[in-house]
Amino acid sequence: MSSAATELEIRRVAAIHDSGWSRSYTFYQPRNLAFWGYLLLVASGVATFVSTLMSRYDAYAEAITVSVVMFALYGAVFWWFTQHIDRYARQPAKLMVTAFMWGGFAATWAMAAHANDAIRTLYAKGFSQAWSFDWGAGLAAPFTEEIAKGAGLVLLIAMAPRLIRTAFDGFILGAFIGLGFQIIEDIAYAMTSAGSQFGANQVGAAMGTIVLRMLVGVAAHILYSAVFCAGLVYLVGRPAEPRRVGRGLALMASAMLLHGLWDSMGAIARGNVLLLILLPVAIIVVALVLVSRVFTMTVTRERQFMRDIMAPEVAGGVLAAEELEAICGDRKVRRKFRKKGADRQERKRRGYVLDSAFDLADEIASAHGADTARVMFARNEVDRIRAGIPSPVV
Repeated sequence: MSSAATELEIRRVAAIHDSGWSRSYTFYQPRNLAFWGYLLLVASGVATFVSTLMSRYDAYAEAITVSVVMFALYGAVFWWFTQHIDRYARQPAKLMVTAFMWGGFAATWAMAAHANDAIRTLYAKGFSQAWSFDWGAGLAAPFTEEIAKGAGLVLLIAMAPRLIRTAFDGFILGAFIGLGFQIIEDIAYAMTSAGSQFGANQVGAAMGTIVLRMLVGVAAHILYSAVFCAGLVYLVGRPAEPRRVGRGLALMASAMLLHGLWDSMGAIARGNVLLLILLPVAIIVVALVLVSRVFTMTVTRERQFMRDIMAPEVAGGVLAAEELEAICGDRKVRRKFRKKGADRQERKRRGYVLDSAFDLADEIASAHGADTARVMFARNEVDRIRAGIPSPVV
């Protein structure tokens, strides 16, 4: 093996190690204090939520059932979307479920709900009931809720230190923490809406809340906690992500600022109808631009890991240089690669080649760089798909 090839192999092994790609995750960790802290708070939140749900179920069973089903579908769509955008060192499903459960039950019912009530009571005593009603939510929730969700990421780092290695990992897991928070919170809002007409039209009343929360949800808790948790990783640093204190604090503050503006819209607008229409639109646009920038910022390191892992495949003739650029590039780069096909069938085949290259990267990472039977099969699949040879019938 030449010195150049040896260097590529060394960088590949280092990238697999630094990224945590293919590492397994074990939830049950009886010797880890973080596990017991997580379990206690999540269990407390589950107990509180179930108690609230059962106390209202007899009266609002239809609305509760509809809201649970609708938000379950909403969560499934989001899960699919994250799998679509995260083609790199994907987190195990068990870890993402762990993050979801923290956001849905610990951050909401065990932490933020109590803290919000306490802070708004202090505001009412220190200022006035009217002032607390107008500004209490916007000056309490951004701090209590984002910190509560961020605390979950800290526990997850303690429970899965070999998996959470970069700000992008914080971004993805933060989004799942926010998803859990948002879905469980939205179910609670739907239950409250169901009683707005004395339960006479509970499904219709709840559906209005469900649809509204789904529409604005893209720029709500999911986004806030994704940005906040990416910033938190920058703040504390990880083995594959050097500390950037200024960047981390800026991202965390941005998430809290957007959250505070959203919760204070009524107080800011003060009955101005035009402002009430323009303000949420402006906040959503800014939030989407921010999350797009944070995604681009954090995914860069993941793409470099992909490049280091797959560079030996170019040297070995398995991948072409333009194919490596496509799998390490953004959506525009991949689209440009596919469009080079002479016809529709060729463009589809070029897309399948990229998919098979991603699968090969997974197999190489799982084998820690070794040439296992699964890795060899994945390499052969790249060649077969590129050549347009049909899959053998087993």
